[in-house]
Amino acid sequence: MTESGMTQAFLGVVWRDLLLAIRRRSDVVTSLMFFIIVTSLFPLGIGPDPGILQTMAPGVIWVAALLSSMLSLQRLFASDYADGVLDQMVLSPHPLAVMAGGKVVAHWIIAGLPIVLLSPLIALQFGLSRSSISVLVVTLFLGTPTLSLVGSIGSALTLGVRGGGPLMALLVLPLFVPILIFGAGAVVANESGLGIEANVSLLAAGLLLGATLAPLATAAALRIAVD
Repeated sequence: MTESGMTQAFLGVVWRDLLLAIRRRSDVVTSLMFFIIVTSLFPLGIGPDPGILQTMAPGVIWVAALLSSMLSLQRLFASDYADGVLDQMVLSPHPLAVMAGGKVVAHWIIAGLPIVLLSPLIALQFGLSRSSISVLVVTLFLGTPTLSLVGSIGSALTLGVRGGGPLMALLVLPLFVPILIFGAGAVVANESGLGIEANVSLLAAGLLLGATLAPLATAAALRIAVD
């Protein structure tokens, strides 16, 4: 298999999933609206105290992003498994890990990128400073792809299992916690006048590690599910 062939297979999977997402807009809107509603209700419920809002903002936004990502991860491979497309992907001459990576990239574009783009507007509700909003956007840009990569493993492991949603949550939530800590911690550190380099570096390292290993693990789990 040539490099150009793998690239075409990768881009083909990404483009296919993006087209399917456009046709099934309700699924995309549901996850995004969940993120918006959760982050918008907190300032209304807590009150106008700027000190409390600024303290809670990083954790609230990151937890909402994490849960929003999990909502859409449950459907990452479900439709392909149900209609037989996954069997064709496994039997394809293209590496399954490459096509699994394409689905993860498409998932991030659909579910993660809108959160990154909306986060500055959400952060304004909490009164975060301009520099903290910039840090928030950077951490979400690094962290949300890792959520998709790690979540794809859990989604593949629970594929076809009755009650797979709660089981997937149990599998991936412990792996999501470090991403949540480093992402929110960077914003808190910036608000406190401390350095953010360590948190951002760890998020970047997690993204590189996930991009390297997660597609391979996901491909192995998909083969098990199909067999």
